[in-house]
Amino acid sequence: MTQNHIIHPQDFLIDKAALQARRSYKWRHYPADVLPAFVADMDFRVAPAVQAAILETVEAQDYGYPLRGGDRPHLPLATVFAERMALRYGWTVPAEQVIALADLVQGINAAILAFSEPGDGVIVQVPNYPPFRESILTTGRKLVPLEMVRTQGSYGFDLETLEAVIDERTRILVLCNPQNPTGRAFSRAELEAVLVFAERHDLIVLSDEIHADLLYPGARHIPFASLSAAAAARTVTLSSATKGFNIPGLRCAVAAFGTDALLKRFHDRVPSRVLGSVNHIGIDATIAAWTEGQAWLDGVLAHLNAMRDHVAETLRRELPAVRFHLPDATYLLWLDCTDLGIEGTAHDFFLEHARLGFSPGEAFHPDGAKHVRMNFATSKPILDEILERMVKAARANQR
Repeated sequence: MTQNHIIHPQDFLIDKAALQARRSYKWRHYPADVLPAFVADMDFRVAPAVQAAILETVEAQDYGYPLRGGDRPHLPLATVFAERMALRYGWTVPAEQVIALADLVQGINAAILAFSEPGDGVIVQVPNYPPFRESILTTGRKLVPLEMVRTQGSYGFDLETLEAVIDERTRILVLCNPQNPTGRAFSRAELEAVLVFAERHDLIVLSDEIHADLLYPGARHIPFASLSAAAAARTVTLSSATKGFNIPGLRCAVAAFGTDALLKRFHDRVPSRVLGSVNHIGIDATIAAWTEGQAWLDGVLAHLNAMRDHVAETLRRELPAVRFHLPDATYLLWLDCTDLGIEGTAHDFFLEHARLGFSPGEAFHPDGAKHVRMNFATSKPILDEILERMVKAARANQR
């Protein structure tokens, strides 16, 4: 496929019957009568270039130990990542400072172990991606919340409150940009304020930028490490093609260290053998996505933008009591259902009364029981059925 080939929804959409036949967590976690809209997985076929890269290995039955970068098997992946960052964001990161990982959660866990000690504080935005909280608590660190506060039409940081709750043992700030689950893509001014805070308290910044490919018109992604040399010196950037190109099962991600010294500090505590090796089919697929998949991604983003607006218009018209802000990025909506007057958690209500599987809000925030996270990366017929069930259940409860 040429890069100028126009991608239409029919090129990547999959009908419900085919989705239900898949052996995926999204479509097998709940009973068959439940429509899933939870885990961050898109109901789309992958880019043709990605499929071709996988088939090349499968058809050749090439499953031996890979040799793609000489004595550094993952160097081609690191090189393509560095080239993509320079092209899309003007951020220069040497390929030698990029390592391969199975996924971002592995990178977060390893970096927490490398740059802090048990009992140290790790700052994380709340609401937040649940495995981040798990990474902090299971490694014996202390979770320090950075509240995302609702502002006029969006969400922002509350650094003043954070200043009052950290102490001298706070070592790390986990930044998610674009943010999951609120969908914020932070401005340069916001990121520079975080940098000033990190410098004042000598924090390592672990910047999860996995959703950076999923931006809507008017939004811009700024890699945290690109702010300045000083920012790079304290930043580990974590990224992957898994969200933008819908290949999470292929287990491939990267961690980019802002300096050689930072990478050395990491490997002094986490030997490379502890991280293991990444599936080389995942590497090939990721390289294909980042080098040949942009036309497909552009088509997907056009569809996601339309679905985002469709959900927003429907909820504002049919369920105005549900509060939310349009996301700048991601295919996720953080829905506040407090004013619907439902008993119990919002997740349980919609599961029982609408047979809808949303992500439970309490998994993202301790006080989020009346929230759900909704995934709208699907076809319009499926999305319409989700919305119809949601509206019907909420209205019946209000009566």
